[in-house]
Amino acid sequence: MTRSPAGTSSRRQSPFLAPTLTKQSVSFMIGSTLFAVGTAVGIWDLGSSNLTNILCFVGAWFFTAAGLMQFVLSGASTTEVDYGTGTMFRAVWLAAAIQSVGTILFNVSTSAALSARTVAAEERLVWNPDAGGSVAFLVSAAFVYVAFYRERGRLWEPGRSEWWGSHINMIGCVAFGISAVGAFILSDGSLADASVANWGTLVGAICFFVASAIALPQLAWNRRAALADEMAV
Repeated sequence: MTRSPAGTSSRRQSPFLAPTLTKQSVSFMIGSTLFAVGTAVGIWDLGSSNLTNILCFVGAWFFTAAGLMQFVLSGASTTEVDYGTGTMFRAVWLAAAIQSVGTILFNVSTSAALSARTVAAEERLVWNPDAGGSVAFLVSAAFVYVAFYRERGRLWEPGRSEWWGSHINMIGCVAFGISAVGAFILSDGSLADASVANWGTLVGAICFFVASAIALPQLAWNRRAALADEMAV
């Protein structure tokens, strides 16, 4: 999950529907919780597969809402280069845009999981978008590192939540990618490895929850970081 300059300040009152970092983080946290609970239902046999699918379906909508807010808050798509003339895409914008595409693909996958009744439909409408979303999340996570370095000028800064968030987010993206491998649909309609699919999703969801929670601007260390940034300007 990225944290853009446009979304770091929550001191000013904003309209209810206006995207903010707090709304973005909370939406990701709710979506992650629903994915985690839905997956736990499957792992420990706490309910039917329909319950898992419904929880993940709702969770994906919160992911998509958060992804769109993140995209809006990421700011301009390009910036002037500092080594000559011309412009280039901003890493924070690329990270947000690609992750937003990934959340939409998860929407397609979780929606289709509610109604797919054939192996072909599961492959085309459930697994393919799921795998595509996982790849998008991994690419986005890589751009988060680039964005952090471009903003801070260093890759080691454990005193900031963005540093921790980028690593935790990457772990979550890797876990989702592993989950997609386990969820590959075999010719008989079964999963390649249901255990890997479920545990990968659970670990990924927990990571996304934590990465979003520590980005909340209300936390003391984020307030101190924001104040230090303002004083440094």
